[in-house]
Amino acid sequence: MFKIKAPDGKNNICGKRIAELRKAKNYSQIKLSKIMQTLGYDVDNYFIMRVESGERFVTDIDLKIFCEALGVKISDILNF
Repeated sequence: MFKIKAPDGKNNICGKRIAELRKAKNYSQIKLSKIMQTLGYDVDNYFIMRVESGERFVTDIDLKIFCEALGVKISDILNF
């Protein structure tokens, strides 16, 4: 089955930017996952690691979760 990939072969185009925003807030992947859990989302640091490394596809729901946890807009993450 054909799957759409980013130009660099990764499964998302936002992982690198999410990592930058997370680090700018001085959050570890564990801390960010705990913030997301307090917002009611069942994620762990492995989820964040897979998104940031480009291993995981990112849904619109995932983007919403990251925006809430990082206090940013979707345009900040997508950075077009």
